Amino acid sequence: MHVKFCGFTQLSDIDTAVKLGVDAIGLVFYPPSPRAVTLIQAQTLSATVPAFVSVVALVVNMPKAELLELANNVPFDIIQFHGDETPEQCQQLASVINKRWIKALRINAEQDTADSVRARIASFAAAGASSILLDAYHPQKYGGTGAGFDWDLIPKDSSLPIVLAGGLDADNVADTLDLPVYGVDVSGGIEYDKGKKDTAKMRAFMKAVKRDRWQNETVTDVI
Repeated sequence: MHVKFCGFTQLSDIDTAVKLGVDAIGLVFYPPSPRAVTLIQAQTLSATVPAFVSVVALVVNMPKAELLELANNVPFDIIQFHGDETPEQCQQLASVINKRWIKALRINAEQDTADSVRARIASFAAAGASSILLDAYHPQKYGGTGAGFDWDLIPKDSSLPIVLAGGLDADNVADTLDLPVYGVDVSGGIEYDKGKKDTAKMRAFMKAVKRDRWQNETVTDVI
């Protein structure tokens, strides 16, 4: 199970996350978010991330000119489109900055089915996405709500690797190990305040993921 911690605003939190073994660090470039960072802040934060840990830039309906400015000033590895971007818009914008990209889909239990989610994922796969992120739907917010969604809506035969987000924390993340997902993404579940991470919560989250993963592999190997 791959792990992304998102919404960093402090250097010390990134240092802790890296030492705990996260695979990706997420920085938010969406001004309405309480976890948003400026280009100057992002330059400082990203400079502390070592090789082999990915820096993910989260954007929401960002215009091309702003995206170019971001890419020219902040060293990041992957762009995460978290707004209303269509598959074609994602592909075009990512091509402009020559970055791999993932798309966040907000899942609405009242409207979505596993089949409709599968079809939406396929449209982004055809446009060149590297992965898809599934998050809970909120009518006024694009993410970071701390709410989950019905995991039965996660398709078992997705055309892209799935990253699961929405309401995850140390108490429930072990339950995701039996789901057809490639990774998990957490923000609020490891915080004591918006954009400020709790060391104990980060450690507990990673322990829950890695411990259960190790146990599962050990049992499989013995059998």
